Amino acid sequence: MMDEKTLSERIDTLEARLVHREREIEDLNEIVARQWQAIDDLTRRLGALGGRLQAVEDRADAPAGAEPPPPHY
Repeated sequence: MMDEKTLSERIDTLEARLVHREREIEDLNEIVARQWQAIDDLTRRLGALGGRLQAVEDRADAPAGAEPPPPHY
């Protein structure tokens, strides 16, 4: 004869699983939120680097005479 759980035992088991799943969902939600913060930070940094690179390229494309003389002249 198989060992059958009582209704109360089955409910207790399901409640324990539910609590465990809720905790996992909360943990995953925190991980996703941190990842989005990192993505936002990296996006801002990439934009700033792109701007700096564009400025360097613009200076490189400028004619040589357009550059101001060094301060010791």
